[in-house]
Amino acid sequence: MRATYITAILIAIAIGAWLLSGQLGESEEVRHDTLAEQNRQNAARQQDAEPTRVRARVINASPQVQHVVLRGKTENKRTVSVKAETSGRIVDRPVERGTAVEEGDLLCQISMEDRYASLAESREALNQAKIEYEGSLKLKERGYQSDTAIAQAKATLAAAEAKLKRAELDIQRTYVRAPFAGVVEEVHSEVGDYVAPGTACVTVVDLNPMLLVGRVAEKDVHLLKVEQPVVGLMSDGTEVEGPVSFIGAQSDPATRTYAVEIEIPNPDYDLRSGLTTEIRIPVAEVMAQKISPALFALDDEGRIGVRIVNESGAVEFHHVFIVRDEPDGVWVSGLPDVATLITVGQELVVPGELVEVDFEASGEMPASTLESASPPDDMSGRVSPEAGSGNGLKLTAASP
Repeated sequence: MRATYITAILIAIAIGAWLLSGQLGESEEVRHDTLAEQNRQNAARQQDAEPTRVRARVINASPQVQHVVLRGKTENKRTVSVKAETSGRIVDRPVERGTAVEEGDLLCQISMEDRYASLAESREALNQAKIEYEGSLKLKERGYQSDTAIAQAKATLAAAEAKLKRAELDIQRTYVRAPFAGVVEEVHSEVGDYVAPGTACVTVVDLNPMLLVGRVAEKDVHLLKVEQPVVGLMSDGTEVEGPVSFIGAQSDPATRTYAVEIEIPNPDYDLRSGLTTEIRIPVAEVMAQKISPALFALDDEGRIGVRIVNESGAVEFHHVFIVRDEPDGVWVSGLPDVATLITVGQELVVPGELVEVDFEASGEMPASTLESASPPDDMSGRVSPEAGSGNGLKLTAASP
């Protein structure tokens, strides 16, 4: 029994000695490098490593017109429901929906009824009033007429003149005419209908000039001026031009945008009201380059930019601003006038990294990925950091 205890104790002592031997035998001290030292080591490893190979294209800036682009629609300038000013039965309506009319054209005609008889009565009453008034004046010269009687005769004459004028106007009002040139959009009265003053005859819309209406954001409204030339692109691809005729002075409380109107000549009524329109207002001329939107990247703050190679062969990230977009690319500003744009491999590099550049033809479309490490057949040269200098690019012959 005692021999078993002794054996167990010896085994425990041996295990403890073995565990302690690892701590006692460690001679190497743990090193804690500083952050600056780690950065120097990383930089040294980066310099020792082979530069990342990318593909790039030299792009040159050119003057481009910057636009404020609005989404709007066409809208006719005036819409009037032409109404009757007297009562009677409609005896003629020579227009239908879609009829083009000029100012003063007949829209509806109301029956005359007894209006000519009233006109004749008013004329005779006026003649009688004139004779009575002239007679009163002659009697006054002889001293047989008082001033009161003369004033009464004069008032009777004025009343007769007014009655004749009302009769003439009532006849004129039987002809409902177009207040301006336009197109009949709706008809409200038919031949045989009885109308009273205020009853609608037809609705006429004014299509010349046509308006392009839209709303501009408060950050861009200061760039717009009245009489500024504007181009409108219709949904069918048709382009129209005209000047800015109105800029709102008060913003919409909900959207904080301002109303904008552009007048477009429309003598043939080719443009219709309500068509969706892209309104492009030129506001400035900037230096810009056309690139593929596939090359866009975002920085940590979510701003759009692209990666280029500087004169030292290092990668730079530049924020860009979209000037306008076209089917084959996007015009952007914010880059140097002459820039080496990375077109393949931009996702593999970071700002400050030295790269080896393979140039592509200027008219070649950028590829989406770096397919292989071997140079393409259409490359005209390759640029790599110059050995030992680190401050320039060297053009070398491309491999066949």
